[in-house]
Amino acid sequence: MRLHRLSITAFGPFGATQEVDFDALSSAGLFLLHGPTGAGKTSVLDAVCFALYGAVPGARQSPGASLRSDHAPVDLPTEVQLELTVGGRRLEVTRSPAQPRPKKRGDGFTMEKAQSRLRAYDPERGWHALSKSHQEIGEELTQLIGMSRDQFCQVVLLPQGDFARFLRSDAEARGKLLGRLFDTRRFAAVEERLAELRRGAEARVTAADERILALAQRIAQAAGPAGAEATPIAARPGEPGLAEAVLEWAAIARSTARERLGIAHRVVARAEDRQREARHTLDAVRELARLQQRYEETRLRSAALEERRPEHDRCQEELERARKADRVAPALELREEAERTYRAASDGLGRARALLSPELRDVGADRLAELERKFQQELYALDAAREAEARSARIEGERVRLNREAQADDELIREADAWLADWDTTRAALKGRIDASQEAATRAEQLAGLLAPARRRLDAAGRRDALATDVQQAEERLTGAREQELDARKSWLDLRERRLRGIAAELAAGLVAGEPCTVCGSADHPVPASPGDGHVDRATEERALAAQQSAEEARARAEQQLGLVRERHAAAETEARGDDASASSTVAELGELVDRLTGEHAEAHRLAAATNPAREALTAAEREHTERLEQRQQAHGRMSARTAAREALDAEQARLEEQIAAARGESPTVAAHAERLTRRVARLADAAEAVRTEQDAAQRRKEADDRLSDAAFRAGFDTPEAAAATLLDAAAQRDLQHRIDTWQAEAAAVADRRGERDAREAAEQPAAQPSAAQREFETAEGMLREASSALAAADERCGELTRLSGQAADEVRRLGPVRQEYERIARLAGLAAGTSADNERKMRLEAYVLAARLEQVAAAATARLQRMSSGRYTLVHSDARTGGRRAGLGLHVVDAWTGSERDTATLSGGETFFASLALALGLADVVTEEAGGVRLDTLFIDEGFGSLDDQTLDEVLDVLDSLRERDRSVGIVSHVADLRRRIPVRLEVVKERQGSSVRHRLA
Repeated sequence: MRLHRLSITAFGPFGATQEVDFDALSSAGLFLLHGPTGAGKTSVLDAVCFALYGAVPGARQSPGASLRSDHAPVDLPTEVQLELTVGGRRLEVTRSPAQPRPKKRGDGFTMEKAQSRLRAYDPERGWHALSKSHQEIGEELTQLIGMSRDQFCQVVLLPQGDFARFLRSDAEARGKLLGRLFDTRRFAAVEERLAELRRGAEARVTAADERILALAQRIAQAAGPAGAEATPIAARPGEPGLAEAVLEWAAIARSTARERLGIAHRVVARAEDRQREARHTLDAVRELARLQQRYEETRLRSAALEERRPEHDRCQEELERARKADRVAPALELREEAERTYRAASDGLGRARALLSPELRDVGADRLAELERKFQQELYALDAAREAEARSARIEGERVRLNREAQADDELIREADAWLADWDTTRAALKGRIDASQEAATRAEQLAGLLAPARRRLDAAGRRDALATDVQQAEERLTGAREQELDARKSWLDLRERRLRGIAAELAAGLVAGEPCTVCGSADHPVPASPGDGHVDRATEERALAAQQSAEEARARAEQQLGLVRERHAAAETEARGDDASASSTVAELGELVDRLTGEHAEAHRLAAATNPAREALTAAEREHTERLEQRQQAHGRMSARTAAREALDAEQARLEEQIAAARGESPTVAAHAERLTRRVARLADAAEAVRTEQDAAQRRKEADDRLSDAAFRAGFDTPEAAAATLLDAAAQRDLQHRIDTWQAEAAAVADRRGERDAREAAEQPAAQPSAAQREFETAEGMLREASSALAAADERCGELTRLSGQAADEVRRLGPVRQEYERIARLAGLAAGTSADNERKMRLEAYVLAARLEQVAAAATARLQRMSSGRYTLVHSDARTGGRRAGLGLHVVDAWTGSERDTATLSGGETFFASLALALGLADVVTEEAGGVRLDTLFIDEGFGSLDDQTLDEVLDVLDSLRERDRSVGIVSHVADLRRRIPVRLEVVKERQGSSVRHRLA
């Protein structure tokens, strides 16, 4: 990496823009950056770091600190621009921090966001932009440089104070610095990961042990008294031997439980025998008590049966008399029915005579029938008069109908006259609608001709915008292809040049002893050239040439693709312009045009679509005009016809009125007179029928009385009334029969039970005592239940112990691999953490890696320290433990004059300076190699030279000057006056009232 140019604007102490030309300063290889204290020497290095990483070195990046210069005008923004070459590419990076700026409108300030820009230089195209993203620029530069910000600040901007503290600090402080530089976080992550795995494995082992202990507790609960006899488990979760102790304890509990189960079986057998004996005794006593109670019940039932015998005889007698009376029942029912019929006929006759006139109430049936026939003939004579009266009513309805029709025709004539009065206006309006629709149709055709081209222009504009993106992408692909081609060509030319430089070795490889050389012609080949480091052979050059040709073909394809896309874009642009070639319309403008034309066309089409409806409306109106004329003429004709009809109805009505008046008599109407006659005929007919019905009922009642007297005599009763008093209904007879049957069944049952022999024998024995036998049986039953419960509990306990013991054995088997894994992980974690006995030096993994890096740094620093100290001092790495701390990061210096090895903290001030300088340069070499071999062409060394004497200063400057042999440039940051005499090329930082400035002092 080589710095070319640095531009600083309103940054730190610099109020205006300052330019630093590193190319001019680096021409001598060694230059001095000097100036008074506080002028801003370190700020120049801060600007380089800020340009590359977007932040200043960590020690000066304090919270709340601003990078903007207090000397700068308010309208001058803070900006740092750095031009450098890294990774074979020339880049320019520009950064601006977040800073306040004056508001564009109004007073006050607004906060401007931080900005970043990255450009690259191309020999053909010049400078071109790469990115404006902070993240992309940071990733790109970090990848090219190969170092983080902390590594860059330690390797390129060598802070001597930090390395002096590094020499004097303890192992822990050195570990922190080396950890930042060599990024050993992955090894610390490995330690943490192993510790995490160890904790996880330990937690799994503990959890498994806790599950086993939980099972042991459940086994103790299930074992009951047997568990109390076993020795308790003393081991804790995580301790070895816990699983074996639980299994042994469970086996003892199972053995004790099985012994108790056998005892319980024997106790249950004895209880079952006693329960069977008590049960047999109880059944015998209960049977004796039952027989004695049955005999006593039989005796009591026999006494009660004798007490109910008189009632039984009475019921039997009543039933026999009732059954005799049943033979008289039909005659009694017939007599009662005849009596009811006669009473109903008498009541009906009274009601019929009450409706007749007083003179007719006592006449007979024949006279009533004669009067009925007379009035019936008079009623028949009124039929013609009733018809005339109905016709008269219909004539009145016809008059109402004629009046209603006359009103309707009058309304029709008035409506027709009103509609016909507006006919001319209506006709003109309909014709106007037709004309407007025809004009809209013409307009729709014109708009359709404009709409299609507008839509084609809109589609073309959309393709044009899409192709514009394709053109940009094709240009970017072409740019990338050109860069790849340039890189490939540069690589090929470089390899070709290297091959030409080593062509002698290639030709020497083809020399044969005794044959002439193809170059000089000599047959002697005393010292043939041999390939040097980095020699390039013909195959490598040809592969690079093939890669360059492939990149050239890719670039040609990208150019061809770009030409095709540009042609399509131009065609789409031409089509989007249409007839107007002077201006290019946007998609939004063309869209608005298409929308407007579409709306106008739709409106015109809608109006044009109304042509046929308008013509149909005109036709319908003309048809209605003709119909209304005809309807008005027909209404006038109907009015004349109704006048003649009214005159005919009036004449017919007068004739019918005369006929009706003669027929209705004193009644208001013929119908009323006919109704009065109809009621009179009906009353006479009802009265005659009621007289005949009453006479028939009296005759049937007399006949029923005769039959009843004859039936009572034959049944053995003196009078019909005596037979009626003895008569019982079917329910009463069934009740008497039921009581008789019940007494007889009870008598038969008592006779059967008095004949039972076992009951008589049981009655002769002493009274049974079933309660005592029951108590004895309940006692035996309780003892059996207790023994059965104890047996079930013992059996369940054995089963539960077997099941839990199996679970415990399964848990122990599953615990085996988990514990093995834990022991393996714990051993690795202890080894990585330095706590294991296998780690003799008690070094952590990260410290071990850092110790290896420190050993490399010490070896690289020794090469320069020996030269600076005239061969006296050598830096060596020490992994010895001091003060009980862990070993690995010790650093000693070996004094060749005394042959002793001592700590670097014992060096004097000057010795500490050149030792720390050698350490910083060695560290830069190691970090550079660690970062992938990125070449560092520009280094800065900050302060510390004032502590050296003249001889040591010369030796140090000789070492720094030797760096130029590698085409490096070294900048020394110091305010020591003697250095200005020794180093002719200088960059002076001048402190002024309006802000610092820089001045170049070139030899």
